[in-house]
Amino acid sequence: MAEFVLVPGAWLGAWAWDEVAAELRAAGHGVHPLTLSGLAEKRDVPAGQRTHVQDVVGEVERLDLRDVVLVGHSYSGIPVGQAAALIGDRLARLVLVDAEVPVEGGSFASGWWEGQAKFEAILAGGDGFWQPPAVDEFEGQGLTDEQTARLVAGATPHPAATLTEPATPARPLSDLPATYIKCLLDGPEPNSDVAALLAGEKWRLVEMNTGHWPMFSEPRPLAALLASEAA
Repeated sequence: MAEFVLVPGAWLGAWAWDEVAAELRAAGHGVHPLTLSGLAEKRDVPAGQRTHVQDVVGEVERLDLRDVVLVGHSYSGIPVGQAAALIGDRLARLVLVDAEVPVEGGSFASGWWEGQAKFEAILAGGDGFWQPPAVDEFEGQGLTDEQTARLVAGATPHPAATLTEPATPARPLSDLPATYIKCLLDGPEPNSDVAALLAGEKWRLVEMNTGHWPMFSEPRPLAALLASEAA
């Protein structure tokens, strides 16, 4: 059985994985959802992007986990991808769920689809945080009204420094065994950085016909997919 470390994306805490975690535990796996510094119950902890890398590495080391399947969603692909390279032979597989990937010297802001200047303007209006989206911004993502309400109610402002601090990967991600889960309602194709990694021998692509938050919209299929990637 694998040890899953589940890391949520922007605005979210470990609670976002509750349904997925329950399914994985029922299948006999060890499951360790992780709230990153500055978010949810840790919202008062100062955080930069390097803090989040250390959050992940520290959790694996603190629990002395082996055969780790390290799962990152959305923003957290950046710190999780870097952490995967730092935990050595503890890593069984990296799984990125509709996520960004770390690029040397790049950040979440620099990879923003509308350009870095546009994203930094959004942050400038957030008093040091990226404010959570309104309910209508989740439309078209395969979420029920109840799922959207739960997501919005639990979201907390995301520390801006984690989004602008550059990544410093310790080794090429192409060297790591990895699966990329593309959620098709959020766009049919991975971005160019992910596509380049998928061209390598150690990365594989899996698609889900749902939106960007499958831990809410399709928790059982997502859990089954994660379990299959640990086999």
